[in-house]
Amino acid sequence: MREQNRQLREENHQLKEGMQTRARIDQAMGVVVALGGVTPDDAWDLLREVSMNTNTKLRIVAEALVAWPAGGALPDDVGHALGIALAAHTSARCARSPR
Repeated sequence: MREQNRQLREENHQLKEGMQTRARIDQAMGVVVALGGVTPDDAWDLLREVSMNTNTKLRIVAEALVAWPAGGALPDDVGHALGIALAAHTSARCARSPR
């Protein structure tokens, strides 16, 4: 019974963390949408790209992006990777649009 209670508490803790992480990622997607004028789907792809290119967990990238507009420090590598990803996305979008 004690083991089962411990397992349930642990599962509950993990679910709460997961919900908080997902909320933070959604907020970071909003920052990227506002910053880059991209769709939410594109923002998700860009966040994943920044995470992979900086070898930083997605939740850490999201936390930095959410804190940044309020005066938080955006890590140099995250800012650099985000700038590159947004520029590449913008270039690709311009190349696809009819003239």
